[in-house]
Amino acid sequence: MSNVQSLERAFNLLDTLSEYPDGLQITRLSEKVGLSKSTVHRLLATLITMNYVYKDPESEKYRIGYRLLYLTRNILNNIDVISIAKPFLEALSADVNETIHLCIEDMGEVLYVDKIESNQTIRMFSRVGSRAPMYCTGVGKMLLSGMEQTKYNNVVDRISFVSKTENTIKSKDQLATELQVIKEQGYALDNVENEEGIRCIAAPIIDSKGDIIASFSISGPSNRITMDRVNEELVHKITQTSAKISRHLGYEMQSPPKSS
Repeated sequence: MSNVQSLERAFNLLDTLSEYPDGLQITRLSEKVGLSKSTVHRLLATLITMNYVYKDPESEKYRIGYRLLYLTRNILNNIDVISIAKPFLEALSADVNETIHLCIEDMGEVLYVDKIESNQTIRMFSRVGSRAPMYCTGVGKMLLSGMEQTKYNNVVDRISFVSKTENTIKSKDQLATELQVIKEQGYALDNVENEEGIRCIAAPIIDSKGDIIASFSISGPSNRITMDRVNEELVHKITQTSAKISRHLGYEMQSPPKSS
């Protein structure tokens, strides 16, 4: 049996089990998916090991496992963040007339999950689904600043610290120093660190537990997103938007986001 065929059959098993919350015994399951009991048993053994399927020892019925519930929860949480944040990000984009990105951390990288374009002539080339490094982007550094220590160490240990511009952070120590500043001030900058001529300011989205689950940024050419504009206008507007979105997720932002 090829790997691809095994994968297809495993997903077919999961799809079938999802329709039977009380579970199915292997004979009935084999009939439903049209496979031999030996093949189904072999596939189920792997799925059980990975916690995608659970076998009730008394009834000998197989059910969807907790791992799938965990994955579903994460997907739903991200969907909630996108839908809850969107009206606030659209309002922010209209107010500052710059591009807004909404991002999460995925496998040690920044993943863009939403984008609101400005109506400026010069636009950003980023797109939903694209990825970026964490150490040289405002959203990435914001996400790192709220990361649990073990996960933080695992992510940072894999960073190569490639210099994309003359301003790019070049070491773990330099990154740690900047993250401390970010924790204290409640926002992060990509000060022309990831792409020449582009500056971004980022803020967190915080859930009811006080964890940073996403980050969003105001991005644009550095001749529009000047440091004077950042300090005089954008810090206030982005942190206010951050507080509004986080409040809708159950967090009252009375102090800078907690770190762990």
